[in-house]
Parts: sequence; C-alpha cells; structure tokens
Amino acid sequence: MLSKNDIITLDIVDLTAEAMGVGRHDGMAVFVPMSAVGDKLSVRIVKVQKTLSYGIIEEILSPSPMRIEPDCPVYKKCGGCSLRHIQYEEECRLKNRIVYENMRRIGGIELEMPPLLGSPSVDCYRNKAQYPLTQTKTGVRGGFFASRSHRVIPYEDCALQPPVFGEILRFVEEFLDQYHIPAYDETTGTGLVRHVYLRQGTVSGELMLCLVINGSELPHCSQFVNRITDRFPELASIMLNINRERTNVILGKKNRLIYGKDHITDTLCGVQFDLSPMAFYQVNHDGAEQLYRIAGEFAQLTPDDVLLDLYCGAGTIGLSLAHQVKEVIGVEIVREAVENAAQNARKNGIENARFLCGDAAQAAQTLAEEGIRPNVVIIDPPRKGCSPDLLRTIAEMDPDRLVYVSCNSATLARDAAILKELGFTPCRLQAVDMFPRTAHVEAVLSMKK
Repeated sequence: MLSKNDIITLDIVDLTAEAMGVGRHDGMAVFVPMSAVGDKLSVRIVKVQKTLSYGIIEEILSPSPMRIEPDCPVYKKCGGCSLRHIQYEEECRLKNRIVYENMRRIGGIELEMPPLLGSPSVDCYRNKAQYPLTQTKTGVRGGFFASRSHRVIPYEDCALQPPVFGEILRFVEEFLDQYHIPAYDETTGTGLVRHVYLRQGTVSGELMLCLVINGSELPHCSQFVNRITDRFPELASIMLNINRERTNVILGKKNRLIYGKDHITDTLCGVQFDLSPMAFYQVNHDGAEQLYRIAGEFAQLTPDDVLLDLYCGAGTIGLSLAHQVKEVIGVEIVREAVENAAQNARKNGIENARFLCGDAAQAAQTLAEEGIRPNVVIIDPPRKGCSPDLLRTIAEMDPDRLVYVSCNSATLARDAAILKELGFTPCRLQAVDMFPRTAHVEAVLSMKK
C-alpha cells in the first residue's frame, strides 16, 4: 500500500485529459504532472486516496522519445501550458485520442475520426490575454495563476502571447510603481488594479487595453494615456473595467472608455468584426478559420437553409456562413455581444442576418410565433456545455442538421448522448487544436435528425 512520501519507480502509459501522466503501481493508478507517455520515472507520492494517488517527478530515469526540453522558465509553476515538454506531433495524437475516448466512454458514440487538425501556429497564437496583478517586494507584477490556485506567477514573456502583450504589461507595471498605485489583493479586497486585459486584431493589428480596477478612477489617468499611446501607437482602445466585487470573475459589468474607441476591429473568414471587451472571440485567429470551415462543411448548407447560431457571441460563425444560406438567426444572452453582432452584420453589408438577446428557449418561442423553423442549428457553448432543457428545446425546433462546436469533449460527449436519445444521429467528428501546448482541444460533431 502506498503512503505519502514513498518513492517508487513508475512507467507512464497514458495521459489524462488534464495532461497528467498515468502509471500503475501494485494495481493503483498514479497520476504525475509534467510526465510523458513512455517515461520511466522515480516518483515521490504526495497524495494517496482509496483507489488512486498523485506523485511528482523526482528523477527521469529513462525519458520518453516524445519528451522535449521545455522552453519556458516558469513552465513548471505556471498553470497556463501543460504540454510544453512533449513534441507537438505527440500532443496532437494524444488530444485526438482523448476526444475519441470521451465520446466513446461518456457518450457511447464511436465514430471514425481523421487525424486532429493542428494549429497553424504553436506559439504567439493568442489574441487575448488576462494578466492578474500582484504586489511583490519589488513592485507590481503581472503574470499567470499557478495551477489550481490564485497565486500569481510573475512573468511577462509568455510564449503563447504576441511579444507586444508582454511589453505593454511591463509598461503598466512600471507606471503603477512610479505613481504608487497598488495592485489588488484578493485576500483583503484592497488595492486598485486587478487585471491587465489585452486584445489584438490579428489582421488589423489594433490593440485594446482594459485595466480591471477595484474602483471608479485610475490615478494620473491622463499621464497614463499620453505615455502609453506614445509608446504603443497601435493602441486603438483603452478602457477601465469596474469590478468592485469580492469575486474570482475577472470582468465587472461596467466599462469606461478613456481613450480611442470602445472596440477593436479584426477580419475573420473574410468578414470584419468589431470586438468589445465582453464579446466572445476565438483566441486563435488562424485556428478559428479552420474550425469554422469544418463547422460549415459539417452543416452541409444550402441557399434555402435557415441557420440558427446559438451562443453566437459577436456573430463570428453565423456571419462567416451567411453567404451560404437564406437567413442567419443568432442568439446570445450577453447584450453587448448581441449589439456587436448586429453592428458586424451592418458593417459587412450582410442583410440576411439578425440577432436575438436571450436564451435558447426564448429564441425558440420567438421563432415559433413567427412561424420559422431553422433547418440547421450550430451551437458553440462554454466549457460546461448545454443544459438538458436547452437540448430538448433544440430537439423541439426539429432541425434537419445540428453542428456542435465544443472546447470540452467530455461535456460534448455527455450532451451528444442526450441528443441521440432525442432523435439525432451522430455523423462526423473532427478534433481541432485551438490551444497548442495546453490540455484544451476543440471538437466539432455533426448530427442529423
């Protein structure tokens, strides 16, 4: 029987969806972070439960052929990347298998899967970053939360972000230190600046800076704006986001514009989009173009189709496919995103798209009253997936085709099983890597009535 602080020799034979290596010792599963399939390790046990245990690497006795040296100095501490120690080709293979196994085990669905569609860029692909700030002995520092905690690991040069993000973060840190403006302290609820939120248009190059503050004003605001826009002329929008709540939620409900415009612009799939701070937009631009191409292909669209785009955000999926269908109806519960979507339709001269603010049930009622039945439904929910009520609502709409885009294959599998019971037949499944070097992977599932 294993005990805490035991040191064992372990062969890693599998990888979990959370990117933890798995081995067995005397019949017990042992989970080890930062390990790779094929590793032989000396492992120190740090936690023992009834049927499984957790360990950390003491020594790599024989490395996996897939193992590489991580190129980030804070990799072992930061909770962002979890696969920088594995060759990208192996990462793609593992992610594809995870999607397949989740669909099989959780959803009871087995479909032939082509190889995962890898990301065009493995580094510097993110167009959005949210840096929590912390007060250190040497001043204010931004970085990323350590895994499974809210302890900030200070670091500006993340390989997943464009270099300009780190440069702006350093500027903000230095300004706050110069004017003795304190970072927010989660424990006490004191301090002012909570997060540095950055967005960049991949095609336009426009930058948005949003300072999340525990107050209503930024001291020395005019000096800040003048100096940072002189240093970074590509800044098109600077905003203050007001969040005084004792909460882990990053953004508050109120934004205040202090420079430029209240949005930035980007082009995706040939369509121009205005993006506000609250609007959902895929963080990997080139990966998103691949993802939406797959979604459109799976939907088998025709000029007579009415397409319902649920969780539409700024309208990216629906508007990118509008030229293929008779009408697009987007539904989103965030009002600011709905306004963005409507503006994006007008901006691009797309006249066959409209957007409703509300949940799916409200949308279904509205459409029923208008005598409209969508032929095709595309859903792209958050990681938690869809509620059973929402899935039943979709089934009641009686679409011919359904395309489910998911960033969590476990909840996709759960929801697909429910949809299958509601009369939908699974047809095609494709994994798409939108988040290289992390454990996350996108998947697209098509279903037919």
